[in-house]
Amino acid sequence: MSTADQNSTNSVYFDSYEDLEIHQLMLADKPRQDAYQSAILGGKDLFKDKTVLDVGTGTGILSIFCAQAGAKKVYAVEASNLARLAREVVKENGFEQVIEVFECKVEDFQLPPGADKVDIIVSEWMGFFLLHEGMLDSVIYARDKFLKPNGFMFPDTASILVAPCSVPSRFDDFDNLSGVSMKTFGRELRKQKADKPEILNVAAEHLLHEGHIMTWLDLKEVSTEDLNSIDMKEVMVIQNPGKFQGVCIWFDCTFPSADSNQVDGVVLSTNPKCPATHWKQSVILLPEDACEEVDKLDPIAFSLNLTRNSDNCRRYNLQLTLLDVEQEEHGLPCDCVMTKCILMKAHLQKMEVDQ
Repeated sequence: MSTADQNSTNSVYFDSYEDLEIHQLMLADKPRQDAYQSAILGGKDLFKDKTVLDVGTGTGILSIFCAQAGAKKVYAVEASNLARLAREVVKENGFEQVIEVFECKVEDFQLPPGADKVDIIVSEWMGFFLLHEGMLDSVIYARDKFLKPNGFMFPDTASILVAPCSVPSRFDDFDNLSGVSMKTFGRELRKQKADKPEILNVAAEHLLHEGHIMTWLDLKEVSTEDLNSIDMKEVMVIQNPGKFQGVCIWFDCTFPSADSNQVDGVVLSTNPKCPATHWKQSVILLPEDACEEVDKLDPIAFSLNLTRNSDNCRRYNLQLTLLDVEQEEHGLPCDCVMTKCILMKAHLQKMEVDQ
């Protein structure tokens, strides 16, 4: 992508965040708000008298959480004109002596003369299926340039998870709509939307599997190159019978804990089994002729690839390929109903007994 195209892409992206309805949606997302508030205010020992960089501060609410947690200084960086509103919100809450708002991209940001690197980076950078919007690139840039070697990232890990699912709202609901068969409409609607994943809330009972981790990111270590392409190929054993109509993608993020004895800190999850967020889930629908009824312990196999779009680095191309379970290698032991797996599992159990 040329520099001019990159600048144009960024301009459109940042302009979109001047729409206050977008921020209203995020502020109304209680699981999102609660996770950040709990992680930051619950980590007062980490924040007290520390310097913080808030990347993409938006309305400034995360910076205010940091100030409430005792941060000595918060640099709140916002590339859009929303920075001006954030300054007013900071003033409204009486933190203008702690929080300084900068209207610029973090790539253009400079720490004030004489300022040391920051102790903590806070950012809410996640997009649909985690990586859409590409804001993690900016957070990584900020980490490499501004974060102390022993500093903290909020959040500090992120995972993408994948599971087969049923999608009745895109398939079965059109079988009988107010006593009228609307299958033709449903078919055409799916064709119209076939070039991108659907963003919708998947009911927990429509998951056919608990989910497999596609990738796990350590945000202290991950590079932008690591994000260019992410692949998985998996044989999954159905845990809940139903109609295999799509593949559901969601993400989890974890935050550091101030308690060294606590293994896991706060978790922000977009799992269908958790309270709904504005991210919902991303679903790749199967072609109608590929959908099938599956029973418990049936194996299904597919590969999934997320590749950064060459024309717009803030977007990803998703490619789902259904695979032949007969040809793919199954994990050991495999609980599926295929004869070879049943025999192998019995053999492994016998070996354990003999030992």
